[in-house]
Amino acid sequence: MNVKKHGIAIGIDRVGDEVFLSLKARGTLTHQDYEIITPMIDSALKEVQSPKVKALIDGTELDGWELRAAWDDFTLGLRHGSEFEKIAIYGNKSWQETLSKIGRWFISGEVKYFESEQDAIDWLNG
Repeated sequence: MNVKKHGIAIGIDRVGDEVFLSLKARGTLTHQDYEIITPMIDSALKEVQSPKVKALIDGTELDGWELRAAWDDFTLGLRHGSEFEKIAIYGNKSWQETLSKIGRWFISGEVKYFESEQDAIDWLNG
């Protein structure tokens, strides 16, 4: 049986003295994925005042979004965009770099795309 995985995994990672939110997106994201993950992200970021959050997004297994899920992602970014200091996105598809540039319009902190996880982590720690 071939099961196609999709969804978003959330974690908290620590590298050296830096702590950051870690997200790994897999497969084609659906509205149902966002119904599950959005309350978790809302809760995790609810009490953040300062310092702002750094995030590492792993898109190496992301295939894309269903239309309604893309809207969910957009509204989630609008709701929490001011709470991020830096967002490092690493992936392996050319459209991911383009989306990271568009994301800069909605995030008050820095957003940068990388093809290497280590380069992304180094930038977050810099």
